[in-house]
Amino acid sequence: NHALGVHGFATAPEALLAAEIGPPLDEIFMKLIPAAAADAIPALVASYRERYASVGYAENEVYPGVPELLAALASAGYRLGVCTSKLASYSGSILELFGIRDHFAFVDGGDIGVKKSQQLAGLLERNEIDADAVMIGDRFVDIEAARTNGLRSIGVLWGFGSAGEIGTVAPTHVAATVPDLAALLLGDDRDAAGIDEDGAQ
Repeated sequence: NHALGVHGFATAPEALLAAEIGPPLDEIFMKLIPAAAADAIPALVASYRERYASVGYAENEVYPGVPELLAALASAGYRLGVCTSKLASYSGSILELFGIRDHFAFVDGGDIGVKKSQQLAGLLERNEIDADAVMIGDRFVDIEAARTNGLRSIGVLWGFGSAGEIGTVAPTHVAATVPDLAALLLGDDRDAAGIDEDGAQ
């Protein structure tokens, strides 16, 4: 909304904006304002990023139970990484802010014009991940990117997507809660990690 207002476009309800979170910024802006000229998109993205770099990144929240699950996965020997449409620098700042950066072996960020499927392809080419990798995400773009690259996927239902959306793209597995995800990844080790039904440790 900051970017839309700066460039004279009508702002949108927060519920509508939340439903668009996930794909690359240029795709989001083109969907929000289809009448905008293509050459207006880079300026919108730049205005969004100007605010996000100073304020927006710190407005994120960590879902309950996720830090504990990350610690349990790291302790179990999983190699974790981030593949996001955000710039890698922003993602790194968010992870550092919440004290969870050390759990991740890499942070792969996107940019306008780059699809998440291309990001995963690049990670495979650079041997950052292999064919046994599992993509975990809350939006259709995450699951479709995994399928495009022949990877397994887990759709989670506590993010910005919905059960209906995730169901249409048929992930390998679905996790409705953090404990469900822990059970899928850790099995009986979930109890040893102390992750309860509320997702807390």
